[in-house]
Amino acid sequence: MNFKIKKILSNKNKKSLICLTAYSKNISKILDKYCDIILVGDSLANVVYGMKNTHKITLRTMIDHAKSVKLGVKNSLLVVDMPKGTYKNRSIALKNAKKIIKLTRCDSIKIENNSKNFSIIKNLTKSGIPVMGHIGFTPQYKKKFTPIVYSKKEEKKLMNDANKIEEAGAFSMVIECVPESISKKITKSLKIPTIGIGASKFCDGQILVTDDLLGLSGFYPRFVKKYANLKKLIEISIQKYKKDVLNKKFPNKKNSF
Repeated sequence: MNFKIKKILSNKNKKSLICLTAYSKNISKILDKYCDIILVGDSLANVVYGMKNTHKITLRTMIDHAKSVKLGVKNSLLVVDMPKGTYKNRSIALKNAKKIIKLTRCDSIKIENNSKNFSIIKNLTKSGIPVMGHIGFTPQYKKKFTPIVYSKKEEKKLMNDANKIEEAGAFSMVIECVPESISKKITKSLKIPTIGIGASKFCDGQILVTDDLLGLSGFYPRFVKKYANLKKLIEISIQKYKKDVLNKKFPNKKNSF
């Protein structure tokens, strides 16, 4: 087992795991100083390419971004999302997961739960592919962002799915937009770490889309805390650049050859 994954597993019920997304070397190099896990999320479909959902992002695009991210990662565990349609069955999933790991040199892949892919996860883990699960709100199986309202029946099903994903060999699990009482129960019931996004402080770690917390994406559901307003800072910088160019203050002798 990858020593980075062993380290993640050893943190169950200990210090909170710090996880964020990255789509390029410049960002991953910064995150690597502070994160336990860096995810190349298929959220890049929305954040980078302006798509309405994550359904059409390609495997090739995910691999290209993951290769860039890998250049900035030394310490963090690097996880890459398998995009929609790339794990339809065990053979397709194994072929694509091997391709991702070979071309990107990532540590793990992530698969979203549809209550049917437990055997796919099991086949991957038995083949030596580390898998991170993902339950709750699963963007690949939803057309738009609409948090689920859980009945007792749905809560029981979610907990059952979480247990099956663990039994299939996943080393960790993202829990997205799940009420605190349910995520707390799931976290306590599992031996593997849970990573929350809109799923309470009781998870073993937390993840956010980096562009969201930096104020760049314009997407601010209730689970996002905006720690900066880089959009405004970038605007101010561009305005200063424009003014300098128009007033012939840039480039000056110092900036010229």
